[in-house]
Amino acid sequence: MQPRKALITGITGQDGSYLAEFLVEKGYDVHGIVRRVALEDPEHRLWRIRHILERIKLHPASLESYPSLYKVVTAVQPDEVYHLAAQSFVSYSIEDEFSTINTNINGTHYMLSCVREVSPHARFYFAGSSEMFGEAPASPQHEETPLHPRSAYGISKVAGYHLTRNYREAYNLHASNGILFNHESPRRGNEFVTRKISSHVARIKLGLAKRLSLGNLDAWRDWGHAQDYVVAMWTMLQQDKPDDYVIASGETHSVREFLQIAFGYVGLDPDEYVAQDAALFRPADVTVLHGNTAKAAKTLGWKYARTFASLVEEMVEGDLRRYGGEPRPAHRTAASSAGVDRFASND
Repeated sequence: MQPRKALITGITGQDGSYLAEFLVEKGYDVHGIVRRVALEDPEHRLWRIRHILERIKLHPASLESYPSLYKVVTAVQPDEVYHLAAQSFVSYSIEDEFSTINTNINGTHYMLSCVREVSPHARFYFAGSSEMFGEAPASPQHEETPLHPRSAYGISKVAGYHLTRNYREAYNLHASNGILFNHESPRRGNEFVTRKISSHVARIKLGLAKRLSLGNLDAWRDWGHAQDYVVAMWTMLQQDKPDDYVIASGETHSVREFLQIAFGYVGLDPDEYVAQDAALFRPADVTVLHGNTAKAAKTLGWKYARTFASLVEEMVEGDLRRYGGEPRPAHRTAASSAGVDRFASND
């Protein structure tokens, strides 16, 4: 029996790398779409998947080129397609709304069209985002909460969400939307606030930096671990019927709380090192994002079980190693002691 084939866009990113690992361990024939420049600069652009490169196959293509995507889908003939690639940093989307909307919407439309034309039996996953809810009228947010995005990124994700739903309803494609709330890990990009904090905490502890400038410290987010969230992606595509699911930790924490745990882990006081910078505030920020995962728990059997403190501490430890310091001894707060490595939490 031939192994199932999975095609992942955005395989070099945080989610793509964890998903690729997960699928390889499950015996999939894993393929990934990457920019050609990534193949020319593997040291910097393929670092998250370096350890599994011999077990996966990479294909150069661009989300902005329908012919290149069509060629890859034709060659792979995937059974499952995970469309994770996007311009995903909200602040960048504010600075360059046009490229964000063009790349994210067209890329999703191209992928859906390619699957429909070339591999209609394939099951399709679209990476939605809590940013689709934006200034939501109610909290916590669930699958029926009205969408009110507050950035070009959020708008592009709403469009992708509706494109995916339309292909499901109009063309009978097995296409599901994962509405994922903020998910982090040591593999998160440096531009995101969580990784900005963890990396600066490590550098300050090691004497490599002195200050950390941040914007809104009172924004509240529902943060979970990306390694668990990719399991939810896969589980969606194993269902008989495609559908849309909110995936979240079910808890909210502020940026200020993230700071306190991160600095506390290395024995430092954030008030001595952190400064707020008005230039870093978003013009239309979202105050609170909080996910309701009742549907995912009931239908998928998926439930998040890590603690917020364990996530923050893991990220700080990762950056201590990255910048040449020794990680702290395995001290854990009572809140984080329940955090375990649940790579295949629904396996």
